Amino acid sequence: MGEYSKAISFCEKALKIFQETLPSNHPLLATSYNNIGSVYEKIREYSKALLSHEKALGIRQNTLPSNHSLLATSYGNIGLVHDNMGEYSKAISSHEKALEIQHKTLPSNHPDLATSYSSIGSVYDNMGEYSKALSFHEKALDIRQNTLPSNHTSLANSYSNIGSVYYKTGEYSEAFLSHKKALEIREKTLPSSHPDLGPSYNNIGLVYYNMNNYRKALSYFERALYIFQHALPPTHPYIKEVKESIEIVKKKL
Repeated sequence: MGEYSKAISFCEKALKIFQETLPSNHPLLATSYNNIGSVYEKIREYSKALLSHEKALGIRQNTLPSNHSLLATSYGNIGLVHDNMGEYSKAISSHEKALEIQHKTLPSNHPDLATSYSSIGSVYDNMGEYSKALSFHEKALDIRQNTLPSNHTSLANSYSNIGSVYYKTGEYSEAFLSHKKALEIREKTLPSSHPDLGPSYNNIGLVYYNMNNYRKALSYFERALYIFQHALPPTHPYIKEVKESIEIVKKKL
């Protein structure tokens, strides 16, 4: 949290300098608002994040062509905040505006399109519209498979997203295969205690638990706990959740 406070302080100092020395619609002001919004989003202060991203969007709407990539960036950021706030229809609307610009200006297999598809998939997942979620996540995966190296972390993210949808629909074999692919990429490319490994281990643990393979579930939950305890603050909710999962599994053994 301390690092994020420093980041906000630094960004706000930069913003103050720009406000005092630049016209009110200067692109650097939009960049500053965008950066501040992104930090607020990371610390879950979503109302402040939304306000900052909307200020960035306002400047960009007044100064850039209507199909400029930075407008798509702003719409995408606003969509992410709305998703985190549970405002799903607003999130879809914002992401679709980003996608509309990207369709007009980018090749059909551009990674930015994959990011938008993935974001829309995550909103539909949160809404419980799993067939739509899967469709968008698979579009994102298809682009990433065709444009990125086979061990790129964005591919791992796509496999993880698809695995989570299959898990929620009770298709555990499919969920396992997707989460395993995500884990294999992350194990190859990340340090052994990297925080992104924790959710992968936890996801596979949950699948094993629901397939009644409690020993393997316990093994993966314990790996997840080890990562979380070494990479996250002790009060982080992931630690509490995985400890509870371990206790539940132990009662099944």
